[in-house]
Order: sequence, then structure tokens, then C-alpha cells
Amino acid sequence: MRHRRRGRQLGRTSPHRKAMLRNMASSLFLTERSEIANEIHGNTPRVRRRIVTTIQKAKEVRSIVEKCITLARKVQPCYDQAAALMPEKLRDAETDRQSTAYKDWRNSDQWQEWAAARAPIVNAQRKALQMLGSREAVDILFNDIAPALIEEAPERVSGFTRILKIAKPRLGDNGTQAILEILGESNNRDTSTSAAPQAPVLEVEDDEVEDSVTDEEATDEEATDEVAEESEEVSSDDADSDDSEEASDDAEEEAAEEAEEQDVAEASDDAEEAEAAAEATDETEAAEEAAGDSDADDQQEEEEA
Repeated sequence: MRHRRRGRQLGRTSPHRKAMLRNMASSLFLTERSEIANEIHGNTPRVRRRIVTTIQKAKEVRSIVEKCITLARKVQPCYDQAAALMPEKLRDAETDRQSTAYKDWRNSDQWQEWAAARAPIVNAQRKALQMLGSREAVDILFNDIAPALIEEAPERVSGFTRILKIAKPRLGDNGTQAILEILGESNNRDTSTSAAPQAPVLEVEDDEVEDSVTDEEATDEEATDEVAEESEEVSSDDADSDDSEEASDDAEEEAAEEAEEQDVAEASDDAEEAEAAAEATDETEAAEEAAGDSDADDQQEEEEA
């Protein structure tokens, strides 16, 4: 188990991994080199403050870059304090350190104050050198990148880098690529306040303008005529559809009335048949009773005789 073991191994040994991350961090800062230095080294970057690598490596290098930028930003006020303690005649970068003026200042108490003011800068540069391993990258970080970040966003105290995932994988091992870049005005993607691009204005003569106006009026009239014809066609179609709907409704009502009349006629026929059957049964019962009475009278007469 990898208890209390921080970070990704990236399939490398510890010395190899540390050296790789150190080189990637210094390469990110070296993209801010001058054009002359890029020509000398023969490695001109496509975009400044940006490198392309895998997303796993970018996440590991990000912590190193953030720490270095934080160190450089914290000691920027010390540069002004140290410059104020240096004599004006010695502020030139081309000052000869073998001159008597420099030696006298070097042995004075003012130099001790200047050295004390520059002590945080030297300490921060040594820490950054341990993490980056390149003096040129350290100089660019403290002299170019950190002052530019303070000028661009003085309120920002963290989050100086950004990782953007690339949709297209790397050719060969199909690895997920990402862009690691330092935030700044050169690669700022905030377009909320940017104005929309305007179409170019072409110079047109008055005759052409009049012709275009007349053409537009003619096209407008044709369009209105077409719209009117379409509306008339739509209204006629609506009227025809209304008439067909009314005719279908009338036919349905007539069919319903005929069905009701037929049902009433059938019901009346059934009632008449039932009445006739009842009358026939009554007549047969009366005839049977009369026959029974006559038979009884005959029997009685025979008995009496």
C-alpha cells in the first residue's frame, strides 16, 4: 500500500521523475526568453508561457510552478528597497566593481543595509534554483514573469497557472494531452467585454446607392404582393375547409335522425304485435269457457231426464 506517499510515480524512478518535472518547470519559464536568446538556442516557442504535455505530468508540474511564482512575487518589494539604498552613481549595471568608488561603498555601512535588504531576494532565488535547476529560468522568473503578473493582476495571490485538456490524444501511445500555461494578458481568454467584429464599410457612389434603394423598394413591393396572395389563398382554403366541415356535420345529423325514426317505428311495430297476441289469447280463453259451460248444461239435463 502507498500510505503517506504523495504524487504520481509516472512509471519512473524517483531521480528520473524529479529531474523530468524540474526540466518541464524550467522549460515553461524559458518560453519568456528574448528573441535573441531563442535564436541562439534555436528553440523558439509557438506561444509564450505555455507547454504541451500529458495531463498527469501537467498536474504534477503545476505545484512546482506555483511555488516558484509565489516565491518571486513575495520578494518583489525588496527590489525597490535595495535600489533605494544603492548610490546613484553605482546603479548602472555596467559599474566596474574594481573601481575605488565601488570598493569604498563595499566597505561602508550602507552596503550592509543594502545586503540586508537583498537577503530575502537571494534566499528566494536559491530556493527557486533548487526546484528549477536553471539559473536562466530563475532570472527570467524574478525579473520578467513575476513583475508582469503583479502588474497585470495585483490582487491575485494564487492560481497563477491553468491546465486545458486537449481533445485530440497524442499520436503513438494515445495519451491524453493538456496545455499548462501561466495566466496573463498574452493568453487571457475572457472575451465577455470584447466588442463584436464589425463588417468593413465599403465606399459606394450615389448612383449605385439610388439603384440599390430602388431595387430594395421593388423587392419589398414584390414581397408584399406575394404575402397578400398567400394570405388570400390561405383564407380561401380556410373557407373551403369550413364548408366541408359544415356539410359533414349536417350529414351526420341527418343520419342520426333517420336512425332514431327507424328505432321508434320498430318499437311501435313490436307494441302492436304484442297487443294483437294478447287479444288473441283473450278470445281463445273466452271460447273455451263458453264451451265448458255448454257441456255442463248438457250433462245436467241428461241427469234430470
